[in-house]
Formats: sequence, structure tokens, C-alpha cells
Amino acid sequence: VPTAAAADQEQGRRLAQLYCARCHAIDRVSPSPLRIAPPFRTLHERYPVEMLQEALAEGIVTGHPTMPEFSFEADQVNDFILFLKSLEPSKSTR
Repeated sequence: VPTAAAADQEQGRRLAQLYCARCHAIDRVSPSPLRIAPPFRTLHERYPVEMLQEALAEGIVTGHPTMPEFSFEADQVNDFILFLKSLEPSKSTR
């Protein structure tokens, strides 16, 4: 039986698949379909992914016109962040 956190993380993955996978790689190995879109597995190398919480809730706007503007509900933001954190290497493998 999956835990609540695992279910939330899976919901975050589904949100990423629905809204983001057209441009961003959402798994641990694939290149992003759109070259300028960073793979989600490398976001933590740029900044703590928790920094995206406010932007996801208020509506992400980027400097390039190809990224659509969208916003998530609070529970979706938490699920999405859980998913992004799941892509980070575990501390035991570093």
C-alpha cells in the first residue's frame, strides 16, 4: 500500500507529465524535448527546488515566450515539489 507521501509524489509526477513534459525531461535520464528547457532532474543544481513554491502558486512567468504561464493550487504545489525532490540524488549516493 503506497504511503500518503508516495501518492502525493506520484500526483506531482502526473502534473509534470501533463503540464511540463512537452518541453522538460521529467525522468532521471532523458534529454529535454526542448533544448533550452532544463531537465527537472538538474533543477536542484541551479537552486533549491523549494524556491519554486511561490512561483508555482502565483503563476510561473519566464523570460522566454515559449513557456506557457500557469499556476497550481496549494496541494498541487506541494505534490510537484515532492516530485522534484524525488529526482535529486539521495545523500547516501553522493
